[in-house]
Amino acid sequence: MLLSRTLLLNSEPAGNLHSLDEMFALANAMEQEAADRYSEFAEEMQRQGRRDLAKVFADLAAAEREHVDSVVKWSHARTGRAPDASLVRWQPPETFDPIAAAEIERSRLMTPYRALSMAVRNEERAFAFWSYLAAYSDSAEVKTAAEAMAREELGHVATLRKERRRAYHRETDARRASAVSPGDTATAGELEHRLAGLLGEMAAPRRGPQGDRMRELAQEAAMMANDIGDLMRLPAALPQADAPVIAEALADAYLDQAERAAEPGQLDLLQRLAAQAISRLAWLRSLG
Repeated sequence: MLLSRTLLLNSEPAGNLHSLDEMFALANAMEQEAADRYSEFAEEMQRQGRRDLAKVFADLAAAEREHVDSVVKWSHARTGRAPDASLVRWQPPETFDPIAAAEIERSRLMTPYRALSMAVRNEERAFAFWSYLAAYSDSAEVKTAAEAMAREELGHVATLRKERRRAYHRETDARRASAVSPGDTATAGELEHRLAGLLGEMAAPRRGPQGDRMRELAQEAAMMANDIGDLMRLPAALPQADAPVIAEALADAYLDQAERAAEPGQLDLLQRLAAQAISRLAWLRSLG
């Protein structure tokens, strides 16, 4: 069980906690960082005019500030002092996924459901972090307190999962309400062909490794178009979008369809295409 929890972390904690003062200092720093990051996302979404996402992140920031207040009160109750930031001796493992954070700010297809999914994963990493420290602490009182922190994070996970389910149902209902006939959609194969053409155009003025990589991706997109054919349909407006938007829509579609695939051969195909699409999207985003 511990192994599966630690696998949620990108790396193991760099040290151990030897006192409650150290533990409360670290917990306070982590919760405050999460509150600050969500506030930044709320401001960025507001700046982009995406009010639904701005509200999601503002609510997450408010929840994290409540967690900060809880840690401060707990610290006063157990030690008689507020958390002391100077006692944070090492940087905890990244529980706020930097790749997910970059996607929040740059993705044009971000939805409340996807934002909440990232928040769920952040809380799961925090749960894994405190579980790890509880397992390896050499102080009985720190072990007990870290276990309590892990339970708190698990409660946060449960709450966010409920919010995520509500967001999923709202978005599903909205898609059904705006459903269009097959004639008003584009197949994934058509989109891959369109993307291949766009990548070829982007490669033409470029020389060296960057141009070579674009030409490789264009050829790969053409092969992916043959593999997927008309198995999936996406919004008809997508062929008029630019390469990063099409690439992101295809990556999301492959992942979504793979989750629902029941036939092993189809699942293997969709997982392979999803892996290729994610790698392609990451490279396109690296171009800025």
